[in-house]
Order: sequence, then C-alpha cells, then structure tokens
Amino acid sequence: MEWTGKGIVLAVRPHGETSAIVELLTEEHGRHAGLVRGGRSRTLRPVLQPGNTVSATWRARLADHLGNYAIEADLHRAGLVMEDALALAGLNAACAIACQALPEREAHGRVYRGFEVLLDAMDDAEIWPALYVRWEAGLLKDLGYGLDFAKCAATGESEDLTHVSPRTGRAVSRAAAEPYIDKLLPLPGFLHNPEAGYGPGDIANGLALTGFFLQRRVLWPIDRDLPDARVRLIRALTDAGRI
Repeated sequence: MEWTGKGIVLAVRPHGETSAIVELLTEEHGRHAGLVRGGRSRTLRPVLQPGNTVSATWRARLADHLGNYAIEADLHRAGLVMEDALALAGLNAACAIACQALPEREAHGRVYRGFEVLLDAMDDAEIWPALYVRWEAGLLKDLGYGLDFAKCAATGESEDLTHVSPRTGRAVSRAAAEPYIDKLLPLPGFLHNPEAGYGPGDIANGLALTGFFLQRRVLWPIDRDLPDARVRLIRALTDAGRI
C-alpha cells in the first residue's frame, strides 16, 4: 500500500525514543496518521510542526496498518505564527478541531482547501477570525450537518435573517425569531452574506453557533467534546478584543 501527496501537519505524538506518530490532513486521503522514524530528531522537528505543509509518501504492508511516512518540508507556516500568540491559538484550535471531528482516512477536499486558505491568512488578524468561523461551518457542511442560511425556516423570506434554530440548523428572520428569541442562536451577518463584514459580538456569536452544532451533531455522538485548544482560542480572542 502506498501513496504520495501533500499534507498539513495536524498533530505529532512521540513514539519510542526517536520516532513520532504524525497526523496529516490531506486532500485525497483525509486525516491520515503514520509513523515517522527519526521524527523527533533536530532535522525533522522543525518540519513536523502543526500548520506546516509537507510532501509525504505513506507506505504500509496492508491498508489498515499504521504505516510509515517519508516526509520532506514544503511550506513552513508554523514559524510565521510562533511570535503571534493570537494566530498561534487559532492554528492550534483549527488543528485540534480537524483531529477531533474528521473521520480518519475519509477524504474531505473542501475542508482541506479551506484549511489552506485559513492558514495562509493567519498573518492578518482582521481577516482570519471570520475565516475560522466559516471554516468550521464548512466542515459541518462537508460532514453532512450543513447549516441552512438561505431563507427563514418559518416564513421563507431571505432577508433580515438574524437567528438559527438549534433544533434544525435553519435560519430564522428577525420577525419570526422575536417570540422565541431566548431559544435561538444569533446568526452573524458574515456567515450568510459573503459581502458583509463583522462587528462587535459577531465572531463570538459565530463561534457559539458552529461550536453548538459541532459539539452536539459531530462530537458527542462519538463520545468526544470540543477541544481545549478551541476554548483557549476564544479566551485569546476575547483578551485581544477581536471577538
């Protein structure tokens, strides 16, 4: 069994004295783990950092084996965010969500490509928090739990959509939401209108919305919860006044 392609490093776990088990997010093979011999060496340690893109060849005797990776550096992103605590929190949260939510070895090309866009924007704090929320919403959609922001679930209207039903994941207009306002989730404008910017509270509302559905529809059914890295991201965004 063998394949070659590019992947984004999601996580690295020590294995033995010198090796590491590395999880990559790839476009064609999804979230895929493999053993890197010498992965804890001074040569490979800077390469095997979350967020970096690598060229990888995976080999195994049988398809269901862990297998081995031969890895070469391709794009060093991790070093670019190490001095930016906020960007580092965003990178760690995105990697942790991908590890928790994506099934192993199941291709999700749109999630991979969206992840690349998000990581490439990490040097602009005015842009990436909204991209992060959109990426989580896209991940939900690709897993089959897409949120429907096209029109109001109650009236069919496509204007003035302000909330989302926690039961159905469908948008609700301002007028229809009024009697049930305490039971609905706020919908930030930038999630249903690509042209819209975001204002105070929008990132927090977006994270609360995607987090609610990730937790209840994706993670709880497989006995997992939202990772601590995501909690730290929300705290970092709050402290930086970006939420």
